[in-house]
Amino acid sequence: MAVNSSSELFGIVGARALVTGGTGAIGGAIARGFVAAGARVAIVGRSDKTRTIAASLGDGVLGITADLTDFQALSSAFGEATAALGGLDVLVTAHGSARVQSATDYSQEFWDEMLTLNLTSVFQLCRLAAPIMLGQGRGKIITIASMLSFSGGLMVSGYAASKGGVAQLTKALANEWSGLGVNVNAIAPGYIKTRLNKHIWSDPVRHDQILARLPAGRWGNPEDLVGAAIFLASPASDYVHGIVLPVDGGWLAR
Repeated sequence: MAVNSSSELFGIVGARALVTGGTGAIGGAIARGFVAAGARVAIVGRSDKTRTIAASLGDGVLGITADLTDFQALSSAFGEATAALGGLDVLVTAHGSARVQSATDYSQEFWDEMLTLNLTSVFQLCRLAAPIMLGQGRGKIITIASMLSFSGGLMVSGYAASKGGVAQLTKALANEWSGLGVNVNAIAPGYIKTRLNKHIWSDPVRHDQILARLPAGRWGNPEDLVGAAIFLASPASDYVHGIVLPVDGGWLAR
């Protein structure tokens, strides 16, 4: 796409964007950043307060409550969002959860929950977005991977497996859709202070162990992911396909 200025190159004004996990720290920050950049945004969240949270993110943000492990509810929420937006240009799958438990004690229920919520629902959302984006010959899909897409972590085998799957799914879909105008990429957040990992950053020993390895000298904040998301949603990333982009304060470099 030919562009005439940096604002156009990184511009998402008017883009129709759906952000799942929009009531969480990372999804909420990305949704807020998109609104500030001029996009039209709908969020999906599990919270009963999703509509109230949506209103707090910016004018005109649509909030839809849905359990994304229920694929009928997922499909209904997707349809409601795309109908309200009048189509879809950007999909961000920022929902997810983690269960902390040793592998020997990890229940089948927890395992199924992690894979269904963190991986299978992402695949279902991408499959719903694909006909719209392929039909219009353009679109941006941004999945949220993890540092545990690269390493195994500790006491979170289901989460690590699901996020490894998200990274590989991102590459697989990029291989299928890149030549048809649809970009599929992932952001891999580093150690970002969210409710999901509060058990780590609220532990002074673990907090400082991680901090010691971070070249940036600080833990990340959800807002640190906004720039990467806008880049991957904008024309600036038109020739970027199948990447897993770490936003990690230099964690992987060390």
